[in-house]
Amino acid sequence: MKLKRIIWFDEIIEKLARKHNVSQNEVREVLENRPHFRFVEKGHRPGENVYASMGQTKSGRYLIIFFIYKKDGRAIILSARDMTPDERKRYAKI
Repeated sequence: MKLKRIIWFDEIIEKLARKHNVSQNEVREVLENRPHFRFVEKGHRPGENVYASMGQTKSGRYLIIFFIYKKDGRAIILSARDMTPDERKRYAKI
């Protein structure tokens, strides 16, 4: 999967910082550093499904990022947080 551009909404940026202590830069680092993508669920619009991206920041933090993948390659960020222990194990096996 190739992401051409990231779309950010102010309320999502604020939620990531407030609730999950995740910055925009950390999300970009994960998405630009060979992340593992997986399908999560069908979206409300045809061809716009929800995916998760698992990866590591430059500082070593393991994050999972949820986003809508649009047909034109843009990604609308929905959420990002630290991986759970089970997610870390799954990521390590990739």
